Amino acid sequence: MTDTPSSETRDTDRTRRRYDRAARYYDALYWPAERLLIRRLRRDLWTRVVAGKILEIGAGTGENFEHHPAGAEVTGVDLSPRMLARAQRRVALSKARLEIREADVQNLPFSDDCFDTAVATFVFCSVPDPARGLRELARVIRPGGRILLLEHVRIDLPIFGMMMDFADPLAVRISGAHMNRRTGRLVQSVMSNVVEERRGPLGMIRLIEIGVE
Repeated sequence: MTDTPSSETRDTDRTRRRYDRAARYYDALYWPAERLLIRRLRRDLWTRVVAGKILEIGAGTGENFEHHPAGAEVTGVDLSPRMLARAQRRVALSKARLEIREADVQNLPFSDDCFDTAVATFVFCSVPDPARGLRELARVIRPGGRILLLEHVRIDLPIFGMMMDFADPLAVRISGAHMNRRTGRLVQSVMSNVVEERRGPLGMIRLIEIGVE
């Protein structure tokens, strides 16, 4: 008799498969947005990160590697092995001592309080249980450390929000990411010490800094 996978396991496996499928065209899909907006936001986010032991969640194809602070010790993780295979090509761009490995933010294979900082860019839009993922980040970051998130969220304007809701099922099938997550609200409900939240155009992009107590 075999065990039936839980819904959580099925959702995680489904997300992994979506990103494995998308890996070969992922950079091309996001190239326009990357050049017009996201690259600058990545750079701004990483200027807030000081050298130390850093956990990068959702390393993807390695778009953040060139922004790693010199002298840092970075562990980059991702759910998708095919995304990490793409990321391997960019490892040399990092100025840090960088290790990449497969891992799930909902169940991180690290001990408590073992990193100084966690960084994630456009990750929690695709985590099946984002609240659990946030709690895992808080667990592995030492007291006094920080979590830095750059996320796109649902636009809370009637027409734009409805359009995002309508398009979300297709977006998930193509890219694995939800368009209409309210990640800013989720962070406020789960984390006790949100230091700063900055909003981009129409409130669609959020840069969120969380202090770990």
